[in-house]
Amino acid sequence: MRAAPNRPLEFTAANASRLARMTLAGISREFPNKPGDVLLSPRDVVRPRKSHPAFFGCFDWHSSVHGHWMLVRLLKRFSDLPEAKEIRRRVGHNLTPAKLLAEAVSFGRPEGKSFERTYGWAWLLKLAHELATTDDADMRQWSRNLEPLAATIVALYLDFLPRQTYPVRTGLHNSTAFGLVFAWDYADAARKSKLKSLIAARARDYYLGDRDYPAGLEPGGSDFLSPALIEADLMRRVLEPAVFRRWLRKFLPGLAEGRPRTLLTPAIVGDRSDPQLVHLDGLNLSRAWCMRSIAGALTEGDPERAVLMRAAQRHAIAGLGNIQSGHYGGEHWLASFATLMLSTPEP
Repeated sequence: MRAAPNRPLEFTAANASRLARMTLAGISREFPNKPGDVLLSPRDVVRPRKSHPAFFGCFDWHSSVHGHWMLVRLLKRFSDLPEAKEIRRRVGHNLTPAKLLAEAVSFGRPEGKSFERTYGWAWLLKLAHELATTDDADMRQWSRNLEPLAATIVALYLDFLPRQTYPVRTGLHNSTAFGLVFAWDYADAARKSKLKSLIAARARDYYLGDRDYPAGLEPGGSDFLSPALIEADLMRRVLEPAVFRRWLRKFLPGLAEGRPRTLLTPAIVGDRSDPQLVHLDGLNLSRAWCMRSIAGALTEGDPERAVLMRAAQRHAIAGLGNIQSGHYGGEHWLASFATLMLSTPEP
């Protein structure tokens, strides 16, 4: 999955097939597994298939969720993939009413309210959004099956966000900005006005006053998100275009001149067998999709636009060239990031 430095990257059926095979290899793989549940007694020590019957594969819950999203996305984009039948079989086996209801019930435990907050929550709503925007009969059924769990996640957002005084500014799972990005998209598409209004208000509370962001300190050693770029990707959603452009220039004042360099240069991965260091391959992909999206919110005359488009190309090439390393620590999730990057249109 390579591209020349100055040529557009193509999302081809061959690329999609390769990505599908990567995730199909993990979506029903129960072990190794990194559980995130709080255990209150020996009775809670159960196999992943029992504790999370729909999303037990791909090493951890959130990776399983976005693995399902990725397979649905590929099936919608390339309906005649050689893997299409297997995708339908595997996804249909997991997204049943009983299994998804069990997932929803698990969030009802007092100690379950913070499970996957808010990274896994965001990906669950991303999956719900993807399933709701199709006429495919199987996907429409999966969408209906997912509704109780999506409603549970919406309720968790509505309960939590008013109580979160300060945002978590990180390039890891607890990033507040990332948790709001997909939730906004879902709320907008599903006409969840209460959730959408709350996200808009909280985004302004947390980020509207940001100036001279220290993006030169990025990347962190195990980041798979850019705190600066994911924040900007959120704000281009909640602000009017002209307001966003003014905000961006105050937020990253050197961007038009190609600064900071570390934000615009692909990260280097020192060891892809290390499950934390390999996060940086995901960072290159997530930076690329954020840069594309932010550039798309700018006008042709905005100097930041060209800077972001060139940097996005460099990051996309770096990320796509390393998604298959032979190590499950990266391979169980990087295909999803690659699919999202390839699905994000170049402006």
